[in-house]
Amino acid sequence: MLRLRVLWSLLSVIVMTASVQAAESVSPHITVGTQEVGLSAGYLLPYRLTEDHTTKQQGVAMMPSWMMTVTDPMGDSWYRGQISLGAEVVYIQFQEPFLTHGMGFTPKIKYTMVALDRFRPYAEFAGGPFWTDLAGKIPEESSRFNFVLTAGFGCSYFFTPQLAFNVGYRFHHISNAGTRYPNLGLNSSLPFGGFSFFF
Repeated sequence: MLRLRVLWSLLSVIVMTASVQAAESVSPHITVGTQEVGLSAGYLLPYRLTEDHTTKQQGVAMMPSWMMTVTDPMGDSWYRGQISLGAEVVYIQFQEPFLTHGMGFTPKIKYTMVALDRFRPYAEFAGGPFWTDLAGKIPEESSRFNFVLTAGFGCSYFFTPQLAFNVGYRFHHISNAGTRYPNLGLNSSLPFGGFSFFF
């Protein structure tokens, strides 16, 4: 938990610094072809769907990402938004029940609503291969090679037309897609925060 407190302290300092620098009102103008480089971090918490899920896995997660806006704003109401496509690296340091690691690479899609100007709610989905050394140490997983699926929502706040602060929630699912048994899978909740730079 100390690492998480340090991380949030650093994020708070960056937010305050960016707020001072962004004294003027800004209106982000994201067009087709705009690229986004981001870094998010959070803390993974166990989410047990059945009585057979007994492992209380938790730990720090880091998600660097790259995306590109591929549509102009669509729609005429509060849901007016744009689609972005990209990829993300997922790194997790499991601190419970054992100190272990996991890393994956996921293609990603995001729908960002633009009606609220500097506030941009979004929904996202990603999935891809994932490696972890939890295999054989917990009853839910028997394979080092797995897949990770994530779905979630969040909100971006633009300090400048190029810099945004993001907060959100993701549901994480890790399993080997039935290639080995047992394969109950690990389900987790992931609240997160981070920054994105647009160019």
